[in-house]
Amino acid sequence: MDRRVDLEIYDDEYYMRQALAEARAALEHDDVPVGAVVVRGSRIIGRGHNQREQLADPTAHAEMIALTAAAEHLRQWRLENCTLYVTLEPCTMCAGAIVLARLPRLVFGTDDPKAGACGSLYTVCDDPRLNHQVPTTGNVLAHECAELLREFFAKKR
Repeated sequence: MDRRVDLEIYDDEYYMRQALAEARAALEHDDVPVGAVVVRGSRIIGRGHNQREQLADPTAHAEMIALTAAAEHLRQWRLENCTLYVTLEPCTMCAGAIVLARLPRLVFGTDDPKAGACGSLYTVCDDPRLNHQVPTTGNVLAHECAELLREFFAKKR
């Protein structure tokens, strides 16, 4: 494996750990622990965690909040040269927003077999019928991301 690939894997794990920290913040208000960060260069320019319960808003997903924060930071809706890291495979709403934001890369933690739109149920991010495709890397720190969700839902039952 060449050094550049090694660094990319390290960076992906580092930023996924930042997204996991965001996911843990969702637990404070009894939301499903999903977290996201948007990175440009080596800087996090947007953060978010699920806030559906807290805000009583069905669109308050971690990805949507992180994308909005990043767009505000850049003062533009096109998130070119950015990577979104999220602990759970995005749903159709979030995958659509990722495509519309023109993100060049998506990295997610664990698959979502019930609602995932980046490979599990649908492939929104790389649908050739859309005007933009987003290269996607999955299963980064998948065990840790999945375990956080398992623990949350086990307590609910």
